[in-house]
Amino acid sequence: MSVESKEVLNKEGKQYHIQCKKGDVGRYVLVPGDPFRTDKIAQMFDNPKMVAHNREHKTWTGTLGGEKVSVTSTGMGGPSAAIALEELIHCGADTFIRVGTCGKICPESYNESLEGVIITGAVRDEGTTVQYVPIEYPAIADRHVTDALSRACAAKGYKFAEGIAQSKDAFYGQHDPDSMPNSARLHQRWEAWEKSGVMASEMETAALFIVSSVRGARAGAVMAYGDMNEHAIEIACDAIKLLIKEDGKRQGNRGVNDGENQTKDND
Repeated sequence: MSVESKEVLNKEGKQYHIQCKKGDVGRYVLVPGDPFRTDKIAQMFDNPKMVAHNREHKTWTGTLGGEKVSVTSTGMGGPSAAIALEELIHCGADTFIRVGTCGKICPESYNESLEGVIITGAVRDEGTTVQYVPIEYPAIADRHVTDALSRACAAKGYKFAEGIAQSKDAFYGQHDPDSMPNSARLHQRWEAWEKSGVMASEMETAALFIVSSVRGARAGAVMAYGDMNEHAIEIACDAIKLLIKEDGKRQGNRGVNDGENQTKDND
């Protein structure tokens, strides 16, 4: 069971923050953090058009494999990411792939052959998701989306590991912990993530997974180490194409089964 959040609309009847309405976005949405990255990602679509840009949220819509798809930037951090997801869901989206950048944590992540990580779950080291569910609730990627990302990566021969991300609120808590009054705690927790094999540090994935889970949507993420690279974008777009095909097959099979059941009922 899932419960949709209450819509908050502007005077034009659009979602208050992303400034979109039903029909403006596709079912499948890529969600980078940076609004400038939406321009680059949209060039992978057929016939991309910018439909909205308000605050940190910039949205393009086009097609992939004949299906309407979109890209919307979430901004930095869990609060704005959660807002974007809630409002995209109100517009009809139900499948999300975060594509962005991350830092390295555990020793395995420093393997020079790795370009990034396909995120399977996230450490909820942030404050947004506790407003949704207790901290014991796991932030896990949808298995079908993760599988599509993994297969898309393998087909291209790109070097992305699969692993867990740490989602944090304070960028400078990671990069300059010694300047923080809470430095001892920050160092202790970072060491725990290192020893636990956490592969990436970033700021939005936990919110993406939790909001999607409690709202009945599905989500995955592919993150590049350091700077954004074309390979992460290609993997995300190819995964969307795979999901479109597979969702179409499932829909077709349901239609056939429904027809068979109707025939049996008539008999």
